[in-house]
Amino acid sequence: MFPKSFRKLIENFSALPSVGPKMAERLVLYLFKQDKAKLKEFSENLLAIQDLKSCRKCFNIAEDDLCEICKNSQRDPRIICVVEEPLDIISIERTGAFQGLYHVLGGVLFSGKDESLKINELEARIKKEGIEEIILATNPTTEGDATALYLKKKLSNSGIKLTRLARGLATGGDIEYADEITLSSALTNRRELK
Repeated sequence: MFPKSFRKLIENFSALPSVGPKMAERLVLYLFKQDKAKLKEFSENLLAIQDLKSCRKCFNIAEDDLCEICKNSQRDPRIICVVEEPLDIISIERTGAFQGLYHVLGGVLFSGKDESLKINELEARIKKEGIEEIILATNPTTEGDATALYLKKKLSNSGIKLTRLARGLATGGDIEYADEITLSSALTNRRELK
């Protein structure tokens, strides 16, 4: 029905999270209708993704060794907000309520195993950077809560203040999908973990 290149692109889009076959068809058709300059820009931006890397300090998405947030001298280096994924940083940054630094875990605990998470790197930052507060901003899901509890136990002897986002966020939800007002309130009203 469609040319081979059109079908292959539909398959590529269908493989993305939350994109079904019908949505993939609409996206490819939309791209097909664009002028060549827009398509060229889109393809160049898509190819540029392969040059991105993880920030060596916080594991956010970066073009250089450090991400834009870690490079920013206006940020408060005494507070680190620990998140599951880089998309959580985008959501928190939209609120304008947080001016500290971040640490991306790279996921949550899975079956009590933490070997793929950036927990050792977080502990090294705490020892090296003079951190005063860690905000545990994992999602309010069973796995996110378990990860926050694990981090609380692991970091409890470090002598720093450990806080958790306030519960304005829906249980079982993702930070990525929270609106700015709710997320800003959760940051402002965070509570200390004891």
